[in-house]
Amino acid sequence: MDNSKRTVVVTGFGPFGEHTVNASWIAVQELKKLGLGSEVDLHVSEVPVEYQTVQSLVPSLWKKHHPQLVVHVGVSGMATTVTLEKCGRNHGYKGLDNSSFCPDSQCCIVGGPDCINSVIDMESVCKRVTSSGLGVAVSVSKDAGRGGAGLRWRGSVGAAPLQDNGICVISPTTRLCT
Repeated sequence: MDNSKRTVVVTGFGPFGEHTVNASWIAVQELKKLGLGSEVDLHVSEVPVEYQTVQSLVPSLWKKHHPQLVVHVGVSGMATTVTLEKCGRNHGYKGLDNSSFCPDSQCCIVGGPDCINSVIDMESVCKRVTSSGLGVAVSVSKDAGRGGAGLRWRGSVGAAPLQDNGICVISPTTRLCT
């Protein structure tokens, strides 16, 4: 790898529930094809919807690539805008994953802080996207939820050096790939 390049890791989710193909992973694969320019070393990874895999895979991506930025892409049937997540919560993970597992502690990291915030100014990012003329509706959320996306975000921010260079983006399922 060229040391002058910035390293960016982007993840999307694998299949879950009735979704045999996850639109977040399709979008991430399209981004890989397009690239982020010659100055960015882009790495993409599909993340299975499994608590234990998330807890090992996401930190391993940080260790392997030493990225300046990690972007986790998810989808939501409830979202009406592209949502930038500001905070990953530690408690309240109650849903079963693809392997029918849920942590007994219902925590991402036992004994960890309840919330870790990204220092990326999501409000500024939202304003820049909104004023860009792209016609994309964007909002900021202070809670990435308690499903796989929240766990992935929380685990990533917890694994990040200085805990400050991760971002989670949740897209509405109806418009992600259009």
